[in-house]
Amino acid sequence: MSRISELEPREVFSFFEKISEIPRGSYHTRKISDYCVAFAKERGLWVVQDKQNNVIVKKPASEGYEDCEPVIIQGHLDMVCEKRADSVHDFSKDGLDLYVEDGFLKARDTTLGADDGIAVAYALALLDSDGIAHPPLEVVLTTDEEVGMLGADKLDLSPLEGHMLLNLDSDEEGVLLAGCAGGFDFTMDMPLVWERADGVEIDLQIGGLQGGHSGAQIHQQHGNANKLAGRLISCLDARGNVRLCQVTGGTKDNVIPSRCTLKIVADADDVVSIESFCGEMLATWRAEFGPDEPDLSLQVKVGGEGTKTVMDRESMEKVACFLLNCPDGVHEYSRFLKGLVETSDNLGVVATDDGGLHCKILTRSGTDSKLEEFKQRLSSFAGLLGASFHIEGEYPAWSYRETSRVRPIVVDAYQKIFGREPVVTTIHAGLECGLFCGKKPGLDCVSFGPQMFDIHSVNERLDIESTRRTWELLKEILRQCGRMG
Repeated sequence: MSRISELEPREVFSFFEKISEIPRGSYHTRKISDYCVAFAKERGLWVVQDKQNNVIVKKPASEGYEDCEPVIIQGHLDMVCEKRADSVHDFSKDGLDLYVEDGFLKARDTTLGADDGIAVAYALALLDSDGIAHPPLEVVLTTDEEVGMLGADKLDLSPLEGHMLLNLDSDEEGVLLAGCAGGFDFTMDMPLVWERADGVEIDLQIGGLQGGHSGAQIHQQHGNANKLAGRLISCLDARGNVRLCQVTGGTKDNVIPSRCTLKIVADADDVVSIESFCGEMLATWRAEFGPDEPDLSLQVKVGGEGTKTVMDRESMEKVACFLLNCPDGVHEYSRFLKGLVETSDNLGVVATDDGGLHCKILTRSGTDSKLEEFKQRLSSFAGLLGASFHIEGEYPAWSYRETSRVRPIVVDAYQKIFGREPVVTTIHAGLECGLFCGKKPGLDCVSFGPQMFDIHSVNERLDIESTRRTWELLKEILRQCGRMG
């Protein structure tokens, strides 16, 4: 990884390299949080760490900016932990294997964690520098953002004096975000009845899908492996005596699932027919997706013959019904901001065990009433299937404001550096700005960041030159904030 710290800006990439050596998946943020606290103490900066491992660091203004209002710099410490199916990487103890390719920073066989590690690197570089002009800085680094903004939800904002917040959790250069969707997590548990049946065990592995961010990329209509599994089960059930043993697909509700495995039992005489049908099903899917899912695969692995534990007929039908009919993807586009997704959901996780079928769905919308409608839709669906459910991780939408103090500063700084204005819009993904605005009335937020692609997937990559340009933009914004006095 020694080449990484030689990238420009070195002060940013050197910190990104350091934090990439520290495991920091959601729910496992103590080590990265402690690192940030130790960093602040070594430099004599004011720092506080709470029980959720959130960290706030304050740095005095540079010379000439002492009387200026503080500016809040904000990002999150945790990352989405996805890896290729054959990877032996252990996110609980292994650092990331970073490398450079074609102008991008990547991680070998795993997510890169630039979402939102680059914000942490920017913040640490600002706190470490003695040569950057800036007002007083209040750096807020939250935890468990990727699993429902849990850290931000518990964070006490009373230590913050600033009223202008720069959120660095955006992934499209030249786009200034001034609003985002709200959302909630829907967890469903459906009891299943098990019995024994004779036959040949067969694994059906759906894979090769692009996956990706269930908010920012939902409009791209990437294939959802869990939904394809429901379609496959229903078709196989309609063709003959197939029994379902297991379904396992997806790892997180905010990631479009790229693979799902079905374990079935069938008569030995039907194996060839099942293999043939799966080939036909794969051809159908590839024709439907066209070039959008070039690596889509459906592998058939035939095992041994014997007596196996399977779902009874009614349980299998209920699982197939749920997977086939569960809402998923884009449901409505905004009637006010044309071309932007308003409401969507993602069937992110499906798993079966002795306790039944367990599912996790993430719903997003820029309209609170649509979120309530989806709660009703999903809960009534669960009720019809005899399933229990609970809703958690709710976070509010960040509503667009017509007037803003900080947004014109960012627009002017961008125009000064690049000679053109950025696009100002909202995003169909969750940002912590909504929670912060609810806790601190009058807080004025804006979100921006360098160009990234395929976040929340093993194809995640960070544009190196864009990272440099965004660093220059961030420094110019702070200079202009200082001039406001």
